[in-house]
Amino acid sequence: MATDRRRTILEGAARVIARHGVRGLRMETLATEAGVSTALIYYHFKDRAGTLRHTLEFISDRADRYTGDGGGGGGSTLGPRDARQELEQSLLLEFQELPEVRENSIAWGELRASAIFEPELRGDLARATLTWIHDVADLLGRVRPTAPAPALTASAERLTGLLEGLSTRWLSGALPLSHAHALVREAVALEIEHLSR
Repeated sequence: MATDRRRTILEGAARVIARHGVRGLRMETLATEAGVSTALIYYHFKDRAGTLRHTLEFISDRADRYTGDGGGGGGSTLGPRDARQELEQSLLLEFQELPEVRENSIAWGELRASAIFEPELRGDLARATLTWIHDVADLLGRVRPTAPAPALTASAERLTGLLEGLSTRWLSGALPLSHAHALVREAVALEIEHLSR
């Protein structure tokens, strides 16, 4: 029961951050959104900083669910057949017209932008980003097993950085979904080629 309430609070926090930004996350607003008392929020997360930290973990875990297992739950029917397809699909699944994916992408962008002004977010955000980079580097390593680890990491940093930028443009309506997908595929091809040298 406590796990369900905790999840409900985190889902509410992701919605509030996606709609109103990190600065709009007030415990009273979150309590209303999640349908719980502020006391319950403080019981589970102690303070606003704890709520933000756990919300960041929640959206990272949620993204792993819809990108990490061939799109399990993400609505994809592509079913990767090889390492390159798995890499491509993992990155492409960051761009889906599903409410959960859009909300996650918006909340991630808001948390990243707020870390500029809220230093307590920086360490947690850096760790989440490094985990993402490591996951992409692992996928790249399956495509190019002889590539050195620093080269795989650099390629993963470029790809994840590109995805964050493309996500902002897609979410703001400046980039059609199909074009975002084409750019991701092209970037993957270029990185794989670069790792072959």
